[in-house]
Amino acid sequence: MIVAYIRSRSLIVACAAGIVGGLAGAAYVGLLHFLQRALWPDHTGLLAHGLILVAVGVGVGVLTRLLGSPGDVELMVDNIHVLGGHNDVRSLRSLIPVSLLCVSAGGGLGPEAPLVQTTGTLGTVLASRLGLDRNETRTITITGMAAGFTVLFGAPLGSAVFALEILHRRGLEYYEALLPAVIGSLWGYAVYVVATGAGLEPVWQFPSALPLHSGDFAWAAACGVIGAGVAAAFTLITSLLRAMIRSVPTGLRPVLGGGVLALLAWASPYALTFGEAQIGAITTTQLTIRVLLLAATAKLLASSVTLASGWRGGFIIPLFFIGAFLGQALHGWIPATNEWVIVTALMVACNVGVTKTPIGSVLVVSEMTGLTVLPTALIAAVTSLLLTSNVALIDSQRRRESVT
Repeated sequence: MIVAYIRSRSLIVACAAGIVGGLAGAAYVGLLHFLQRALWPDHTGLLAHGLILVAVGVGVGVLTRLLGSPGDVELMVDNIHVLGGHNDVRSLRSLIPVSLLCVSAGGGLGPEAPLVQTTGTLGTVLASRLGLDRNETRTITITGMAAGFTVLFGAPLGSAVFALEILHRRGLEYYEALLPAVIGSLWGYAVYVVATGAGLEPVWQFPSALPLHSGDFAWAAACGVIGAGVAAAFTLITSLLRAMIRSVPTGLRPVLGGGVLALLAWASPYALTFGEAQIGAITTTQLTIRVLLLAATAKLLASSVTLASGWRGGFIIPLFFIGAFLGQALHGWIPATNEWVIVTALMVACNVGVTKTPIGSVLVVSEMTGLTVLPTALIAAVTSLLLTSNVALIDSQRRRESVT
């Protein structure tokens, strides 16, 4: 009876966390779209937008000094393991305005990390107000994170698994939180759709990858190797940039980052923004192999610069972008390959190598593209995960305490 009561209470609170996450997500995305009307790179020339990027860097430095540190996903993951949740509401005062500025101005990172930090923190606050214990609080915090992910990905199942896997380096371990996370993710998605009027169609309309052939499995494994290389490069470059910029005063780092982003935009227009709209455009735009490779390189460098210089945002969608453009380039070089198998496999592999989310990434990409590519995407994901076991950008990822 007691166990049944606790489980039913957790599911009810999970629904509440999903609703709160959906509402917070709708508000965040609404504010982001509002700011994008003025700050998005498409609205100005390169020189004018370069000045905007530097000005945003100044704004980030000032806001951080006045409102405090925005925190980061690494700290949140650590708190979930140790404390069961992330109750640092004060960091949201800085995180929300800083991240909205960074993403809306076209920085190389997306809104996923800030929004997930926000919805996860709100989940912790809800659990704390209801007097839940540490394990229950952890479940509700993960549920809030899942709701945040699904607002951006439009992928309820993949988002729930992704929120669970990102806490670890070798797969989902807080298995008891899976059902609450799925329920919260569904509620968050439903609330977001109702609040914004968004449709239920996939984010990207990719052409069919069918039919699949036995040779596609070998190409998927090859994509896993390439994706692992991209993940290692992204982690290494970000770490090197962080070390290089350490001697620069904290308040000046975002300004320097804005200047470097402006220079990268001169090299390739694909350097700016987190890449969601650009990924959708590859289905209708014919680009040369040279342009595709330059775009992927520019996005990788811009995302690393954005992350290292104190701008706030998430690198999941930028990694999807890099994989998609490399996949198109590989198909252009070897036309006999199945284009959309290659594209989706590389999207998954690049992301898994950094985030360590093999099942979540496969489900998210499948739901976001509307493609049934689970076998090949899974091969790429597992290959990338195995090859990057010693590559860690999120240092606080680790095993749960009860697992020996």
